[in-house]
Amino acid sequence: MQYRILNLLAFLMLCSLGVTAQDDATTKKTIIQKPARDFVMLQLTYDSWLNKPDSINLTGFGHGANVYICYDFPINKSNFSFAAGIGIGTTSLYLKNQQLINTDTGAAAVVRFIPETKDYKTFKFTSTFVEAPFELRYFGNKDNRNVGFKAAIGVRVGTLIAAKTKGKYSIEGSKIAEKENTKRFFNTWRYAATVRLGWGNFTVIGAYDFGSPFKEGKGPDVTPYSVGICITGL
Repeated sequence: MQYRILNLLAFLMLCSLGVTAQDDATTKKTIIQKPARDFVMLQLTYDSWLNKPDSINLTGFGHGANVYICYDFPINKSNFSFAAGIGIGTTSLYLKNQQLINTDTGAAAVVRFIPETKDYKTFKFTSTFVEAPFELRYFGNKDNRNVGFKAAIGVRVGTLIAAKTKGKYSIEGSKIAEKENTKRFFNTWRYAATVRLGWGNFTVIGAYDFGSPFKEGKGPDVTPYSVGICITGL
């Protein structure tokens, strides 16, 4: 009787080990079949302008924030993939002892950067875009993209949905904010080259616009750029 009990216990242990091994194999197979695809990208950047004339006095920490939802298409069984997405991108720049005038009327009206007419505590210009990023991606660890080296090059295409100025100042202790919102002098579309390099869920990003934010003849011919960090996941 004791031998039968021991044989039964040994049989049950072997079956248990077999099920565990099968579960482990299934788990590994699932990880390989469904790796993280960097579905969400959150980017925080320092933003500024190249080719800026001396008459424009930028100051402070110009910054941007971009949020994208992307879909990743693996290229065969390689470490490369192509991704496309959609999201929102914003850029805010600050002026020192200046203000941006974008409310002039008439056919010959242009954007003007003039000395501030009030003692502004801050004066900033913010633009907001609906954007579509496109990337060619490389993952050092294609089975688990949340770890390992990763890199991407690409372009992003955006359409302007808002161009605002905001100046803050005080009168007799009361805080006042002046706001203007017009897209009249600004290009409807923006195009930029992008690059990302990093490890795991964190990468360093750089972007370089192909043109000025202002329409030809309506503002300075400057070139926006940004550098920062990108957090990816899912």
